[in-house]
Amino acid sequence: MPGQLRIIGGEWGGRRLSVGQAPGLRPTADRNRETLFNWLQGRLSGAKVLDLFAGTGALGLEALSRGAAQAVFVERSKPVAWALTERLRLLDGAERAQVNTQEAKRYLRGEPQAFDLIFLDPPFNAGLLSATLTTVIAGGWVHEMGLIYLEAGSHEASITLPAGWRIWREKRAGAVWFALIERDS
Repeated sequence: MPGQLRIIGGEWGGRRLSVGQAPGLRPTADRNRETLFNWLQGRLSGAKVLDLFAGTGALGLEALSRGAAQAVFVERSKPVAWALTERLRLLDGAERAQVNTQEAKRYLRGEPQAFDLIFLDPPFNAGLLSATLTTVIAGGWVHEMGLIYLEAGSHEASITLPAGWRIWREKRAGAVWFALIERDS
């Protein structure tokens, strides 16, 4: 049975979009997105964002709604990526977005682009967060002043950050840990 995704704020604030079910598909909870985007106030206007492991696209869609200039979504499941493309069309956001149907690991083997904000919310318990974080940083995917959002199950929150990076903000909500990290200046 399909669920719904609610865009919390910005241009599309209050819009509800249908979300189908797929194994492992779990949009970031409204409460957690609201906290995250409160942290990001004033930093999204004109930003270029990358939503790896996009799933429903909740994070990237919220960023676009709140002023990001461009979003790249990477989702390996063709049906889930197709549904995300349809959501973007409904919101008239397709011109500011690109949906890539491929594994995040494969996408990151391509020519790096510097993003202002990268969302890393891989499937929980898949062991992907640390390795993907290392690849993103080492590969030059983060703009000099860019931020990276991390989301994991609470029991996976003991991640070791690469040298030169620190947690700027973090929170636990139920069984989920999430954080924004930045370069240690």
